[in-house]
Amino acid sequence: MKPGMQCMVILGLVAGVFGSGLAQAGDARQGKEKATICAACHGLDGNSPSPEFPRIGGQHEDYLLRALLDYKSGERKNPIMASQVESLSKKDLADLAAWYASQSGLYLKR
Repeated sequence: MKPGMQCMVILGLVAGVFGSGLAQAGDARQGKEKATICAACHGLDGNSPSPEFPRIGGQHEDYLLRALLDYKSGERKNPIMASQVESLSKKDLADLAAWYASQSGLYLKR
């Protein structure tokens, strides 16, 4: 293989490895529209009014996306969350993660 070709193959492999992770950036505006059903438990801005549900506003986007993907795959066990994310695409989940990450956490409000 020619040296230039080797470089192209390596770059392609690197792009494939890094492009297959959680790198999909979500759209917070679209996430806001998709979050209507989530608000019943997590509140409109992710700061649940009930101590029974996690406050997710202001969490890191990659953490939220990983959690949503894990609920969808069954890696995280919660029947309520599993049924909520079951029909959502990875793009939907990324948008939701972006929306909630863009919100202020409860303890950051002044």
